[in-house]
Amino acid sequence: MAADILIHKATKVPVGKDQEQHLEMTRTFAQRFNNMYHSEVFPLPQAMGSNGQLVKIPALNGSGKMGKSEGEASTIFLTDEPAVIRKKIMKAKSDSGPTEMNQKKPEEIENLFSLLKAVSTPDTVEYFDDLYNRCQIRYGDLKKQLAEDMVAFVEPLRQRILEIGADDEALRRIIDRGKEKAHVSAARTLAEVRHVIGYRN
Repeated sequence: MAADILIHKATKVPVGKDQEQHLEMTRTFAQRFNNMYHSEVFPLPQAMGSNGQLVKIPALNGSGKMGKSEGEASTIFLTDEPAVIRKKIMKAKSDSGPTEMNQKKPEEIENLFSLLKAVSTPDTVEYFDDLYNRCQIRYGDLKKQLAEDMVAFVEPLRQRILEIGADDEALRRIIDRGKEKAHVSAARTLAEVRHVIGYRN
């Protein structure tokens, strides 16, 4: 990961919160090389997150982060159809509900609220948070709202993915153009590094 970032002299890297340590390691490598060779070859890359914040999207099974490693049932894919998203969210792990006013949310409930914050309006989050704090929440209602908001968020992306994926020639052009740009960028960085460390052909 560090090599992929540094070889193209990236300054902004789109990562989730779980990748923060990897990015810190990348900055350490860059700074060490710059100091060792009294140069400024590598910029120190910064994390680029949603709305300026790094996020971690939790899995629907109540633990870990959403991703392939957690299994298909616990992950919302950007290619999932609306009916699939609704089914997955309605099966998301929850509990029997709060028993005390303003009690701390258990992990699986905190996860549902984290997903709600990612795709719903602040008013919606506040509404269900208030119901939870007053021990009046019904998780079925929360999940239905979350499912509809998730569908609304994912569907434009899904349609765009299907549109792009249907054009094999366009995809091939994009891949070839990206490969060419990456090759030029990497070669330029390697040449600069070799020059700085005194390597000559």
